[in-house]
Amino acid sequence: MGPLSGYRIIELAGIGPGPFCGMMLADMGAEVIRIDRYGATARGQDVLGRGRQSIALDLKKPEAKEVVLKLCESADALFEGFRPGVTERLGLGPEDCMARNPKLVYGRMTGWGQEGPMAQAAGHDINYISLAGALHAIGPKGGKPVPPLNLVGDFGGGGMLLAFGLACGMLEANKSGKGQVVDAAMVDGAATLMAMFFTMYAGGVFKEERASNMLDGGAHFYGTYETSDGKYISLGSIEPQFYALLIEKAGLSAEEFAPQMNQQHWPALQSKLTEVFKTKTRDEWCAIMEGSDVCFAPVLSISEVASHPHNAARQTFQNLDGVVQPAPSPRFSRTSPQLSTASRKPGQDTRAVLESAGYGAAEVEQLLSDQVASEAS
Repeated sequence: MGPLSGYRIIELAGIGPGPFCGMMLADMGAEVIRIDRYGATARGQDVLGRGRQSIALDLKKPEAKEVVLKLCESADALFEGFRPGVTERLGLGPEDCMARNPKLVYGRMTGWGQEGPMAQAAGHDINYISLAGALHAIGPKGGKPVPPLNLVGDFGGGGMLLAFGLACGMLEANKSGKGQVVDAAMVDGAATLMAMFFTMYAGGVFKEERASNMLDGGAHFYGTYETSDGKYISLGSIEPQFYALLIEKAGLSAEEFAPQMNQQHWPALQSKLTEVFKTKTRDEWCAIMEGSDVCFAPVLSISEVASHPHNAARQTFQNLDGVVQPAPSPRFSRTSPQLSTASRKPGQDTRAVLESAGYGAAEVEQLLSDQVASEAS
């Protein structure tokens, strides 16, 4: 039983960062009920969809709206990821839902936020992190910015931020007895993730030119290198004692590599390390450096990560219904979260959810026959 066991959360189904938020909350033990679109079909097992029930409703119909409002009466939170104003037009905005439950925490996730000149514009992760200053900082020197997948905007700055906001809101509601709206914008979350670099920039130690800083690939001791078998390793030998160990284990010249923090020497030392690391395979370098204080790790692909001894020992990745996926995190000493169920088909739990909300058998059948609700096919 995870630390959020006993909390009930309603999820108005969306894509990407919304389901990720729902996954995180369900992983922590919350009862998450996902409201799927009427007649939606499954697209194979979705890791982001694990751990919650699914009811499929046609939210354009008043009876479906009433089902959601009835579920809100016993819920601690609801969250949605539509453009501003969409749920209000559906009759499921914050005022509508909180009228049924004044203690409800209403989470809203958008790219640009609930207000501002761009609030109604379409966008994706790459756009949000562009506006936050994150994308500009990532990429090769003299080259164009490189999208870091959609980790920074959608998931770190979006889904994870919303999950944190909902947890904070529910904690506060337990004290005040009052709910509130959580406005989680991905551009805001991406900006928050950049906090340390704003500190460095203000202190004059962060250059805006890409790959010219210690943590962006500019430093020879913090980056990735290709090995003789075409694979890669990563280094993070920042501290002097770790850097000294790198010099020792890589068989480098202590005198040549002495000017660690002199940026004028970084390109030449980086070129030297490029040559050195190509003299051995990735596994050979692992045998020399892995587990030491060099701050070293092999760069693993998705297909490799689960079998790495450290990940295997910690069960960082688990197999659920034949799909290898990340285990719930963080970990707790007493209320340990566990993988529960794989993703459910849209509408797979329609009957069970309606019955738990107080609908009788005849009422459930009527909702199904009136095409207000649907079951998984």
